Amino acid sequence: MPVDLKTVRNIGIVAHIDAGKTTLSERILYYTKREHRMGTVDEGTAKMDYLEEEQQRGITITSAATSCAWKGHHINLIDTPGHVDFTAEVERSLSVLDGAVGVFCGVAGVQAQSETVWRQADRHHVPRIAFVNKLDRTGADPDRAVRSIRARLGVNAVAAQLPIGRERDFEGVVDLVREIALVWTDELGETFEERPIPAALKDDAELARADLVEQLANVDDQLSLHFLEGKPIGAEELKQALRRAVIARKLVPVFFGAALRNRGIQAVLDAIVDYLPSPIDVGAMEVARIDGKGKERFAPDPADDLLALAFKTIHDAHGDLTFLRIYSGVLKSNQSVFNSREQKAERVGRLYRMHADEREALEEAGPGEIVGAIGLRFTKTGDTLCPKPRAVQIEGMQFPDTVISQSIEPKTAADRDALNEALEFVARDDPTFRYRIDEETGQAIVSGMGELHLEIVSNRIGRDYKVPIRIGKPRVAYRQTAAQAMEGDATFRHVFAGKPQFGRVRLRVEPREQIQPTVHLSIPNDRVHRTFWLAIEQAAKAAVKSGLDLGYPIVRVHVEVFDGETREGETTEAALAKATDDAFQDAMKKAGAVLLEPIMAFEVQTPTEFMKSVTGDLNARRGAIDAVDTQNDFAKIAGRVPLAETFGYSTVLRSMSQGRASFSMQPADYQPVPPEVANRLTF
Repeated sequence: MPVDLKTVRNIGIVAHIDAGKTTLSERILYYTKREHRMGTVDEGTAKMDYLEEEQQRGITITSAATSCAWKGHHINLIDTPGHVDFTAEVERSLSVLDGAVGVFCGVAGVQAQSETVWRQADRHHVPRIAFVNKLDRTGADPDRAVRSIRARLGVNAVAAQLPIGRERDFEGVVDLVREIALVWTDELGETFEERPIPAALKDDAELARADLVEQLANVDDQLSLHFLEGKPIGAEELKQALRRAVIARKLVPVFFGAALRNRGIQAVLDAIVDYLPSPIDVGAMEVARIDGKGKERFAPDPADDLLALAFKTIHDAHGDLTFLRIYSGVLKSNQSVFNSREQKAERVGRLYRMHADEREALEEAGPGEIVGAIGLRFTKTGDTLCPKPRAVQIEGMQFPDTVISQSIEPKTAADRDALNEALEFVARDDPTFRYRIDEETGQAIVSGMGELHLEIVSNRIGRDYKVPIRIGKPRVAYRQTAAQAMEGDATFRHVFAGKPQFGRVRLRVEPREQIQPTVHLSIPNDRVHRTFWLAIEQAAKAAVKSGLDLGYPIVRVHVEVFDGETREGETTEAALAKATDDAFQDAMKKAGAVLLEPIMAFEVQTPTEFMKSVTGDLNARRGAIDAVDTQNDFAKIAGRVPLAETFGYSTVLRSMSQGRASFSMQPADYQPVPPEVANRLTF
């Protein structure tokens, strides 16, 4: 039976680690009757954290998809990780979602990873609502949390509710739109009463509602007319204005609750239905054709051609599972589809609606659906399925560079092929995992987003692929750049099979501020014909990526290829490619290579009694403290520290704080390695 697209909501739960995303997701599943019991993260029984590693560690590692129903609406929900090492999971999810719920801690407010996932959602133009969680915790301050959302995220965040009570006395919220109080009356949070607003909160509620109306009037023309005329604004009118403002990403309404104590969840479900967009609200997609001849328009209509994006793959012994978001048309089991990147036809074997690790077989799925598919052999993360005559490629996913490496080798030579196969499967599933085989040692050098990321991968290789391995110490993924602008000139002359080959290239390397290197060709056409330009450009990009003697990629440079020389009958693409590489090496040698190290933005939360020890230790690690915010008996310390100085930091921090402090880090920048530190490095 076709689903009414107006009632579909594709949403994600995003936040900093330990803000309560999975707890909120578990309550949503319980109140929508998708699950008959509430799973808990601490006990390892959360439905959405189904991996063994997630249950043991009490954190979300991989995004999990499910679906549920609320008040006649179909909600496709993805619970995402909050740890920076697994930011690729958030990126993949946000690329296919129509809306999101940002979860914030009522005590800490906006935390480091909160900013990262919020910026990711900005890049994908995802409308959001905010849920301030843990208002039952000591030190919870909803007003401060809203202020931090405004200040640190730069958004127009406005309270749509007022909490009733705080900390242990938190019992409900005032709904400012309908002007009523919602009070939860049982431990499971299944029942709540709608009451008049408590007398003690009446004045605050009137002021808060007036502020909500005023903020909406500033961004919504329809409401603005009534506001300026002084007409009373009813609940339905306010709700419609709020929906328009959220979908237009002009305002973020803030809701309050305590997920672990089962307070406020139904109101969040109502907000998902009332304010976040349906596929109809998102509208048609205009996607660039891969042949460069304009764009194709795909409407969220089952009668249109198929347009689907593969946003995640999971290797499985029974057949790889590919997660798809369908934007247009209908996808059926056993249907032949076209992969525009691979330029190959594929066949979908079976379709499933996912519920974490459970699968419900489907015969077909239409626009707005998020499904799993078995049978796609070539399709990878980011690939587009579409008609061959209208071949397009949906763009948008951006994955960060790896920052840490370590060696992995099998315990026996007989397992070497099995290890290589396992690494290939992991790399296909995880866009932020890289590996290469060291030609001298035969070891596999794996790279990832952090110590935890590589630890999870190593455990997976041993547990899932049954390959016993030995693991080396983590190593920093350094980079290099040019100290100054310099030109390079190289000529390639060689006789191959009695035939001379010739090519000459001149280029300039210039330092730049942006991390990602760029390559541009400005060679006069009478010097090197355009038919050779692609080979030169690809060679220049390869030279930048492979780096110099140390093998570290080059960043923060611009390469300008401005001259060259060819000879009729002697010049080949291979000759010009070798000359390009030699010219780049020549320019970098003259410019002087500077070794760069990854710098991490950190945020430590610690009881104030341990603050002196924590800051002293950070200073000893070459850390720079930018801000210290003291709240009650806790302090939040923010700053930057070289990644090389952070290995094993979690153990040290636990020891210094009697296990009461926590921290988070995320890649922030690359900076030159101080000479005294560089002299101690061994490569």
